[in-house]
Amino acid sequence: MAGSREKVIVGMSGGVDSSVAALLLKQQGYDVTGVTMEVWPQTDPAVMETEGSCCGLSAVEDAKRVASVIGIPHYVMNFRKEFEDSVIADFVKSYREGRTPNPCIVCNRYVKWESLLQKSLALGAGFIATGHYANVVRMPDGRYGMKRAEGGEKDQTYALYSLTQEQLAHTLMPLGKYTKEQVRAIAKEAGLPVADKPDSQDICFVPDGDYARFIREYTGEPDSPGPFVNEAGEVIGEHKGITHYTIGQRKGLGLAMGRPVYVREIRPETNEVVIGEDITSRMVKARHISFLSVSDLPDRWVVNAKIRYNHKPARALASRTGDDEITCFFEEAQRAVTPGQALVLYDEKGYVLGGGEIVS
Repeated sequence: MAGSREKVIVGMSGGVDSSVAALLLKQQGYDVTGVTMEVWPQTDPAVMETEGSCCGLSAVEDAKRVASVIGIPHYVMNFRKEFEDSVIADFVKSYREGRTPNPCIVCNRYVKWESLLQKSLALGAGFIATGHYANVVRMPDGRYGMKRAEGGEKDQTYALYSLTQEQLAHTLMPLGKYTKEQVRAIAKEAGLPVADKPDSQDICFVPDGDYARFIREYTGEPDSPGPFVNEAGEVIGEHKGITHYTIGQRKGLGLAMGRPVYVREIRPETNEVVIGEDITSRMVKARHISFLSVSDLPDRWVVNAKIRYNHKPARALASRTGDDEITCFFEEAQRAVTPGQALVLYDEKGYVLGGGEIVS
């Protein structure tokens, strides 16, 4: 029987995806245990009960109910310190330095995999599993790689590019061959109580989406207003503080320019927010490079690249321009290239080659 009773720890967020992942693995013959990770040190019940949050009290209760229906044990593990030290600290630091981070990428690498995997291995499990839409594959050279989900509209490989070979060797992702509609249908057929539960849309620790307020309250430091400047360096207004803005932002600027204008650049060293009309670029540089399905890139490689989670992969020429730097030249200019987001590279078959953090 598939699974051969191998023990697997499934990270259960209380949502339909991780619930069906646990169900499928149980049906495949694995010895499944569900674990819900407590990560956000929030004690206000009103906040913790936020609809759809993967960190709330309702997430734990939903996961417990699903585990009961499936017939697997369920536990709650405390990862609050790991989450705060890696995810929240990086989030706050990045925004204050004028970048727009993707905390899910950091959480995946250092909490869901690094911390959960180590605890799972210590408990005798051979694998951890999640409800991500992605496929872990073994490459011909023996290396572990990752391929885009077959239900492409929900593919989540963008947020997983930085996983290591050790992590992938102990990872199962049973949803890679399914669409979201198929997953919900499986949940309904099995009588899982979360079959129709909405997906979580916001960053779990900032459920209202007000990142500037969160950073202000977390650090105890007030916003620092400064100048809006145009590309010529002329002052055209005053901003509320750089943590209120991201590249490509148009709404909420409070500028009456008589034409559409956008945030083009954020300069933390001078506390300036640069406003412009053209926010497109063909060249993108990334650092902190991780490789997945390959161990390195050749000097020049034609790839499909994504510059944000919801970005459609676009054709580009990727080159190594430093020991820890990749530069992509896109065939067509890309809109709102944002430092702090990830540049993720794919080959023509959908395998994740690697990626890094965008710097310009």
